[in-house]
Amino acid sequence: MSVESKINEAITILKTLGLPSDQQNERSALTLLALLNLSPTMSWQKISKPMLGVTPIMDWVREVYKKDYAPNSRETFRRYTLHQFIAAGICLYNPDKPDRPVNSPKACYQISDLAYDTISNFKTSKWNQSVLDFFQKQESLTKQYAKAREMEMIPVNLGPKTVKLTAGKHHELIRDIIEEFAPRFAPASQVIYIGDTGQKEQFFEVEALESLGVKVDKHGKWPDVILYAPDKNWLYLIESVTSHGAMDNKRVSELKSLFQNSTAGLVYISAFPDRKTMNRFLKDISWETEVWVADAPSHMIHFNGDRFMGPHE
Repeated sequence: MSVESKINEAITILKTLGLPSDQQNERSALTLLALLNLSPTMSWQKISKPMLGVTPIMDWVREVYKKDYAPNSRETFRRYTLHQFIAAGICLYNPDKPDRPVNSPKACYQISDLAYDTISNFKTSKWNQSVLDFFQKQESLTKQYAKAREMEMIPVNLGPKTVKLTAGKHHELIRDIIEEFAPRFAPASQVIYIGDTGQKEQFFEVEALESLGVKVDKHGKWPDVILYAPDKNWLYLIESVTSHGAMDNKRVSELKSLFQNSTAGLVYISAFPDRKTMNRFLKDISWETEVWVADAPSHMIHFNGDRFMGPHE
């Protein structure tokens, strides 16, 4: 069977299992085939259930189906195919370790048992009944998966509201930034932005940022946390650093460009969970930035020399 024929069959399966029209495309079909480890010449009864990350999925697609996607398509695979697979109950996220951080290089996906059992009957006399069974069981299983993930979420208190972040060290540090750093060093500040929460929508007060002259591009490379202190008219741009992403010269330059029209002063901060982690990044941290360490929350380290915390011209 040709490559295109197998892709079209995968699209047929996605349609039959109720995936939205935006996921009835070649990218999603190839993702499904990768999660089933099914080459163009194999029958649908030969599928398997490997655990694959986004990059391994793209590598498999290139090697087996000769479809080459640019490296920057990784986020498209994750946000516009795999998220919907999870919501539809055909794919599991980190089934081996549900509390794995979102940005972990070990993050992986696996076809669900229910989808596996259903798809293995494609093009057989059992297919129609398998699809009926899928829809009878899918809703309750999806609720179970959602409940299990909800138990792993990290609540963050934002005063009148609470945001829940996906479990993991990166998001635990984000919680500490908001609940420990902000009251000490940015009292009465407003949370403007929280990065990848693991939810469908980010926490993003777009109007508040635009009112400060910042042109908002939701696909921009924002810091992990943005706070605004109205009394000082400062924006705190904070990176949660557990494995990468400290405020080095390159990152500061990126943020200066992103916030170039801001009418508020900009304060650049690298936040670390502990001093051991901080020590790995000391040589890279840019001057005229700040460092906060969660295990010593009442102290700041100032990489400037001419003043304590505040914007620099």
